[in-house]
Amino acid sequence: MIMSDLRLSMACWNYDRTKALMDGTVKPDGIDLIYLSLPVEETFFRMLRHHEFDIAEMSLSSYVVSLFQEPAPFIAIPVFPSRFFRHSCIYINKKSGIREPKDLIGKRVGTPEYQMTAGVWIRGILADHYGVPIDSVEYFTGGEEEPGRPEKLPLHLPKNIHITPIGPTQTLSSMLENGEIDALYTARMPSCFASNSPNVGRLFPNYKAVEQDYFRKTGIFPIMHTVVIRREVYNKYPWVAQSMMKALIQAQKQAYDELYQTAALKIMLPWLVSEAEETQKVMGRDFWPYGFEANESTLSVFLRYSYEQGLSKRQLSPKELFAPETLETFKI
Repeated sequence: MIMSDLRLSMACWNYDRTKALMDGTVKPDGIDLIYLSLPVEETFFRMLRHHEFDIAEMSLSSYVVSLFQEPAPFIAIPVFPSRFFRHSCIYINKKSGIREPKDLIGKRVGTPEYQMTAGVWIRGILADHYGVPIDSVEYFTGGEEEPGRPEKLPLHLPKNIHITPIGPTQTLSSMLENGEIDALYTARMPSCFASNSPNVGRLFPNYKAVEQDYFRKTGIFPIMHTVVIRREVYNKYPWVAQSMMKALIQAQKQAYDELYQTAALKIMLPWLVSEAEETQKVMGRDFWPYGFEANESTLSVFLRYSYEQGLSKRQLSPKELFAPETLETFKI
């Protein structure tokens, strides 16, 4: 009797590092994968609220918060399709008097969701490296470009964290431009900045140099998203975790190789190869590492931030995040 592969759905954006799974160049062992290319916000909302997919890209912060549900709905593998240095993602109203990070103290700061991963990293970095305590600002949450964005998960925060939802017709981008908030911590560039509003700038205009210096000092390339499996799928088919991890590593290797194709550029950046070579000089050959061991220290910092910011009920250890059989590194 010929056994067919297990058909599973996976929701993930169309990254270069997952493209081989999307186009079928890489096939996970034993899995007939249905790859759904969806914007990250849609994937997170549908997975967190309705558990619609078998496997999904997931906000690291949302995943950590979900582990305190009974029962925990997901289990992750140590693969990180999204990473981003976030110093560039702190926007200010130029009339707010903010010239350096400590000027944020006492100010009104917007963030689409308090629990979003970008915000956790930004608040943690500002507290650790610039002396801006988590509870020293008042936070305003809601839609950045469209009104009505709620938190994806219910939050129970300590009383020293002050959060105010914005009005039903307000947006954080317009509030930043007109001075109703003084700063914005976000993952997406706000339209007021993209349209060159004279009122809006970055806290760190020279963000690339600042972020490279941060990496040299800490060794941290902030993790934004991981990959999760619905717990009931994992409990029934635990081998899926290893199979997906192996496939995702293979897909990422193809993306690494394509950065150095010089016969014809696959990405529309004229000096792509130069940028890749410069990145290697600063961050090493495997500058976007997968696997547990290479990311344990970065995850430890994030988990401390999550706890300090009132999101985690206790400070988790990195090993608690992942399927046990994926903690050991194996060669592809």
